[in-house]
Amino acid sequence: MSKFPKKFGKKEKTFSEKILKILSNNANKPYNYKQICAILELTDTKSRNEIIKDLKILAAQKLIIESEPGKYLVKAVCQDYYEGVIDMTSRKTAYFICEDFEEDVFIPTNNLNHALDKDKVKVYVYNRRRGKKPEGEVIEILERAKSEFVGVIDIQKNFAFVTTANAKMYTDIFIPKDKIGEAEQGDVVIVKIEDWPKKADSPFGAVIKVLGKPGEHDTEIHAILAEYGLPYDFPVEVEVFAQKIDTSIQEAEIAKRRDMRSTLTYTIDPKDAKDFDDALSYKELENGNYEIGIHIADVSHYLQEGTILDDEAFQRGTSVYLVDRVVPMLPEVLSNFACSLRPNEEKYTFSAIFEIDKKATVINQWFGRTVINSDQRFAYEEAQYIIETKDKTIPAAISLTGSDFVVDDAIVAATLKLDELAKILRRNRMNNGAISFDKVEVKFNLSADGEPEGVYFKESKEANHLIEEFMLLANRKVAEFIGKQKKTFVYRIHDEPNEDKLFAMQALISKFGYKIDLREKRDISKSLNQLMADVNGKKEQNLIDTLAIRTMSKAKYSTENIGHYGLAFDYYSHFTSPIRRYPDVMVHRLLQYYLDGGKSVDADVYEAKCEHASNMEGLATNAERDSIKYMQVKYMQNHKDEEFLGVISGVTEWGIYVEIVSNKCEGMCRIREIKDDYYTFDEKQYALVGAVSKNLLQLGDEVYVKVKNADLVKKQLDFTLTRH
Repeated sequence: MSKFPKKFGKKEKTFSEKILKILSNNANKPYNYKQICAILELTDTKSRNEIIKDLKILAAQKLIIESEPGKYLVKAVCQDYYEGVIDMTSRKTAYFICEDFEEDVFIPTNNLNHALDKDKVKVYVYNRRRGKKPEGEVIEILERAKSEFVGVIDIQKNFAFVTTANAKMYTDIFIPKDKIGEAEQGDVVIVKIEDWPKKADSPFGAVIKVLGKPGEHDTEIHAILAEYGLPYDFPVEVEVFAQKIDTSIQEAEIAKRRDMRSTLTYTIDPKDAKDFDDALSYKELENGNYEIGIHIADVSHYLQEGTILDDEAFQRGTSVYLVDRVVPMLPEVLSNFACSLRPNEEKYTFSAIFEIDKKATVINQWFGRTVINSDQRFAYEEAQYIIETKDKTIPAAISLTGSDFVVDDAIVAATLKLDELAKILRRNRMNNGAISFDKVEVKFNLSADGEPEGVYFKESKEANHLIEEFMLLANRKVAEFIGKQKKTFVYRIHDEPNEDKLFAMQALISKFGYKIDLREKRDISKSLNQLMADVNGKKEQNLIDTLAIRTMSKAKYSTENIGHYGLAFDYYSHFTSPIRRYPDVMVHRLLQYYLDGGKSVDADVYEAKCEHASNMEGLATNAERDSIKYMQVKYMQNHKDEEFLGVISGVTEWGIYVEIVSNKCEGMCRIREIKDDYYTFDEKQYALVGAVSKNLLQLGDEVYVKVKNADLVKKQLDFTLTRH
């Protein structure tokens, strides 16, 4: 990295740095003082003389050169420009993220120059002084991350403004009168930025869609999707195309496939699932081993490359699972019908079939296209009942049918044996260094019109683990099969955890009396598993589970295989959910292509597809998280008069975050509203400290709170601290 000019005093900061920026931005063009004054709009004699003086000082410092009498060029050493991405904070400042810097570069508000969150920009970086972090200024916006925003419109006589609820969007958007469209005062709208004049405080935009009134259920759900640029409906032409696909089962096609219709096969899914993209088959072999098939909906049979349907699925990348609905990747005719492995229907599948011995060791494997006929559909609760009781009569209380029903003896035996083998697979995986993150999921009991009537927690049990282990086996073995051939493939990769994050987590969990072993990679995974076991059922479980997950790198799709740290696999891919994940469709296509003897495909093409899939997955995850926050706020609106036990889940200079134990809803108690003392933030203790009482409010402490404010639009809860 080149050396930067030293920071200047107050006067020089006004002119010398600006001179350097002008010359650096036009490195091949010499400028005289008149041209520089014109660019800076300086017309007074005093400022002109300062510019002349500063040009001579910079030339004496050999930071610029006088290329011809009175004209100056910047030396190469001063061209400290870098390209990267803006990461906005909620305080109208930002950080510049660039591979050339080990640490992020701070961008003050007045140096943003109209850059917005996640924009790709060119930045001039100032000198790093001892003890100071580097700072920068946005010189050019190379690519906008987004141009459409969701907000509430405030209509005046001749214009309007749209204000977003996004804390990282630091400006409102100006709407000329003729661009307001059908919007009415206070509507939630989608607005598109069309221009941002250089001297304007706000960008200029136009309303492109009205979503409804703030606080209305459908309005807020659609606003969440729109905030992340996620679609809700399919274009008419895509729906029409999907409806015209021949989804009938043809004898000619069956003849090309391995016929598994007579093998015992069934599905285990959530009770409210509508798309069943995986099934298990089970057969005992004469040699005492077991033939276990993992059968996956053959989406690629219907989803042909180059069609508008495939283009739409690729752009979506994934289904989005919001708190009250699913926004599918594929139209319903495929996702819920043709591709869904519904019971007693013949279906085309893509399968991984394994011969496994009693120690769960894979003896033989086969991959290819098949046809199946599922004998039974189970909910996880039903399969769990069989595992726990070995009883073949499913009681009405947990039955999908709402009445008692008797399961075939063969299915009971298969379920118990599959559970036994899955436990061995899981134990082996953990012994190899896999990390067990069985984080509690918050779920809601919803009324017919989507109102939250109750909260419950979803935990993984043996039935979930049974399905998980065989899906992991298929994903791993498919990736291994292609990976060892050294051919381009779509992997699901997961890097090792960030060391700094692990040390930060260590400091936080120590306040609860826990620790993790950071000496070796194997020790880290073992101690994380022990930590998960130790906090299970404790009041701080959700907090520590969340902290642990945040220390992990994000899993993503890539053609560059580095293995999967969290699962402790050298090879891993996504093969098992093509109805809801486009990368699985790519995996199916590539696997069949290579089974047919195809040569390795272009890695760059597939890497770009992987990057897009990872980005869409991230947007979907954010939308899902926001929908849960929204429903939590909505639920708490109806419980304003109740006092709740909570745990302090975060401490900042502006207050404490509290997570309610009974429903996992999190809100803030602002420091200025904690009335029993005057509190200040102690960063070392990670606590608020009372000036008179010396009381500590620190991470993990139990407190009691009531709801003060529930903001549906911002998805924020404010609590009043009632006692501690």
